[in-house]
Amino acid sequence: MGIRGGKPCHHELKAQKSEQQSDMNFISDNQAGAHPAVLAAISDAASGLAEGYGEDALTAAAESAVRDVFETDCAVFFVTTGTAANALAMSALCPPWGAIYCHEGAHIQNDENTAVELYTGGARMVGIAGDGGKPDVALMRAHMEIATVHGVHNAKPGAISLSNVTESGTVYRPEEVASYRQLADEFQLNLHMDGARFANAVVASGANPADITWRAGVDCLSFGLTKNGGIATEAVVMFNQALAEDFAYRRKRAGHLWSKQRFLAAQWLALLENDLWLDNARHANAMARELSMGFNAHDAINLPWSVDANELFPVIPEALRGRLRDAGLVFYDWPQEADMTRFVTHFGTDPAELARAVEVIATCQ
Repeated sequence: MGIRGGKPCHHELKAQKSEQQSDMNFISDNQAGAHPAVLAAISDAASGLAEGYGEDALTAAAESAVRDVFETDCAVFFVTTGTAANALAMSALCPPWGAIYCHEGAHIQNDENTAVELYTGGARMVGIAGDGGKPDVALMRAHMEIATVHGVHNAKPGAISLSNVTESGTVYRPEEVASYRQLADEFQLNLHMDGARFANAVVASGANPADITWRAGVDCLSFGLTKNGGIATEAVVMFNQALAEDFAYRRKRAGHLWSKQRFLAAQWLALLENDLWLDNARHANAMARELSMGFNAHDAINLPWSVDANELFPVIPEALRGRLRDAGLVFYDWPQEADMTRFVTHFGTDPAELARAVEVIATCQ
């Protein structure tokens, strides 16, 4: 998946620049622009003077708005990239001698370079297999048991990280998250959620934000809105207040405390107001469902995973992929599986563009 700060990852770079201008571009929600409400809020925040380094009124209001979303007194730290959110979060959740357990295809494992290892001071990532982007609980437990038996000769189990939405486009329900919390309690671990597409997960699950995070046992959430209409709109949300101790120093040391933080806060206020963040995600998810119907209607295309949110991973034969591209569809090949591709919709996906894409899929044989 693409890096949350807006840069395409190495997979996305395969698309030609000319292709990226296509009306039927489904490369990534990283390529979507900013919501007009976000731009207006930034413009409004630009006038006058305000305290620096997060001491301004907009930051206080935005932090309060995030707490209202989760219906609890959590600690909120704004940063500018998802990579920073994940890496800094893990630095507070796992010691340098610890192990972080996640799905083997997780973004935190495969697309953050070595940021997590850097900020934790050397914690080890342990990828666990599992269907649909969700690590198998029994297999994860087996890995932890082996590590525990081996004592100081192995990395000490330190944290679990779940991606919601997963790297397969699937979504966790509260009871699924709770099963990892139970495992975390067995081994006295912290539970992290990578929520780069958290809004899409909330809409898809039908649960409220509290139910799929702290009420299900999540200690810390990397809450992303950059893919959902923001420009630099990420936050580390600590539900376990003990883990928030000294986190402000971690953020400052990493260079993610903006002197003019009101411009980050303004984005949060714009997107959280009147549940715009959920409306944006609802549109993106609806566009993905419509696109999935086009794929399901084609005899030569298979969708191996459920389309829960705004990502689709159709398996398309090579010759057909070429014809789809020739007809103007823009997407990229997913390297983990043979003939697998990825399509992503977003808050700005045009329904007319989507309808044209479905028509192209139907006519290409």
